[in-house]
Amino acid sequence: MNIEVLGALAVQENGVSITPTAPKPRQVLALLALHADRVVPVSALIEELWGATPPRSARTTLQTYVLQLRELIATALEKDEYDEQDGSGEPKRRTAKDVLVTMPSGYLLASGDGESDVRAFERLAGVGYRAMDAGDFPGAARQLREALALWSGTAFADVQAGAQLEMEIRRLEESRLCALDQRIEADLRLGRHRELLAELTVLVNRYRTHESLHGQFMLALYRSGRRGEALEVYQRLRATLVRDLGLEPSAGLRRLQRSILAANPDTVVPAPTNGKQRLVHTS
Repeated sequence: MNIEVLGALAVQENGVSITPTAPKPRQVLALLALHADRVVPVSALIEELWGATPPRSARTTLQTYVLQLRELIATALEKDEYDEQDGSGEPKRRTAKDVLVTMPSGYLLASGDGESDVRAFERLAGVGYRAMDAGDFPGAARQLREALALWSGTAFADVQAGAQLEMEIRRLEESRLCALDQRIEADLRLGRHRELLAELTVLVNRYRTHESLHGQFMLALYRSGRRGEALEVYQRLRATLVRDLGLEPSAGLRRLQRSILAANPDTVVPAPTNGKQRLVHTS
């Protein structure tokens, strides 16, 4: 089974799409696909579909959506070869119930050791983080760039998201931002300041209160000989933080601004690692 959720939802079994067009069955498949090979409780699926006030017929309706998904899976399996044998030595074909399994507490989508873009992203990002910790900045930049290339848009971009998926979308987006932050840090360590300017210009406009990205943009500008523009980035961020959140920039970002004001080549930039903020010295 091939599962893609880092953008539009696309699930294929045996090379055939099993992604339904109707909104609520898509929600069911989206949650099952994200947690492939793990049981998704019925309660979680019902909350996803109807929130805190499900209808009395919720369980029955959910079962109907599961049957619709199994029909799509069965169609995809028609092309499958006999891949198992029963005890008598006769070939046994995998069924839709073997792929979308009913468990005592919920349902499980069996991927059959197939591909999942989320799992690939997490694996590549993890390798990239370890490379950063080991000081292998070329390796970190390469692995994190490969991880980020798996994203084609917002996770579940074409799925009508309920409470469960909304939470997962936020979690995945935070993971993407952490990987992006670390990839940019690796590129800064490698002296790719000018190459980063166009990308960071877009990012700071998209994430107007993200201090780490602004700090990286300031550093890239400063190292590219554009000290005045680097200081302007700080002032714009400060104005946005004060106006929208009632906050001043962090101590780390203020130190970076003072360092740039003093034209100090030994600058520091705040950057989170695996979701935690720290100060990174860049020479």
